[in-house]
Amino acid sequence: QVQVVESGGGSVQAGGSLRLSCTASGLIFDDYAVGWFRQAPGKEREAVSCISWSGGTTYYVDSVKDRFTISRDNDKNTAYLQMNSLKDEDTAMYFCAAVISMVKPLAEECYPARFPYWGQGTQVTVSS
Repeated sequence: QVQVVESGGGSVQAGGSLRLSCTASGLIFDDYAVGWFRQAPGKEREAVSCISWSGGTTYYVDSVKDRFTISRDNDKNTAYLQMNSLKDEDTAMYFCAAVISMVKPLAEECYPARFPYWGQGTQVTVSS
């Protein structure tokens, strides 16, 4: 049984930083691409960033480029999202998800419906 668990959310002031972690079990982690997604109240879930199975390829939505960094440690079955220079508009529930063997380029596959395995989410609240 695949299980995905996020951690690291919290409340932070604008300009601050948080690091989210995503640990997966019940799968061969380094066979899977990982994505971070977020959903604010009243809005649709959106992609934030994705990383290939090896970590060699990454994708970021424009709004987080140069502020967020996705990474992974396959020995620990864990992916990370380092979030710096946080803004009010980053406030959302953040979800981690996993999908096996992306065929198309990462930027074309980094969308919620592509990912079958999801965590429960971790809340990030940014206040100014």
